[in-house]
Amino acid sequence: MYSFISGPLLWFAFAVFFLGLLGRVIWYIKGLDWRIDRVAYTEHFGAGVKGALRSIIHWLLPFGSMNWRLRPLFTIVIFGFHIGVVITPIFLIGHVELLEYRLGLSWPTLPGPVADGLTIAVLVGAVCLVLRRIALPEVRILTTWYDYLLLLITVLPFLTGFFLVQRIGDPGFWLIAHILTGELLLVAIPFTKLYHVVGFFLTRMQLGMDYGIKRGGRRGRGIAW
Repeated sequence: MYSFISGPLLWFAFAVFFLGLLGRVIWYIKGLDWRIDRVAYTEHFGAGVKGALRSIIHWLLPFGSMNWRLRPLFTIVIFGFHIGVVITPIFLIGHVELLEYRLGLSWPTLPGPVADGLTIAVLVGAVCLVLRRIALPEVRILTTWYDYLLLLITVLPFLTGFFLVQRIGDPGFWLIAHILTGELLLVAIPFTKLYHVVGFFLTRMQLGMDYGIKRGGRRGRGIAW
């Protein structure tokens, strides 16, 4: 079973992940309106790029945007959660060793204590996000079982991996569970709200270009909007 889920099933999950995200990106770009979006982006590309980069950088930096500064505790939790979710799988030594064995690819890895700390940040962040959805009426009214399910799918690979590394219970069971939940996460990302791993950059780029060109950037300079 291990050979199958760490071989053919793993490559299938990666194929769905990359091809699915590529399809979503193409679909998003093709959905831009020619008159409202694409013409402005083409004619004023430089101003648009500046606006896009400004928007992305401000939202990627803790407290870089006004929205982050208004909720400092939430900002710390959400950044810790997302940094752990993105960085840990890419630089975890076990994952890098697997890719090196399968594909001959390798890069620097995280020290064990750092990887453990990031994993804990993910788990603690997930608990805080659940409590936030329960406690805040303005968030609770928008929350459905679907949101909790996506959070569970996101967290399970980290929880099972943490149990595996810490040797809690049966290592064989946690290894199989870790691989399967990781593959489930890869397959789910292109087809669910988890797509914001890429969609975030697309929407921030579009909003940044809008503000950089149309809404104060070049407005009043011969552009009729």
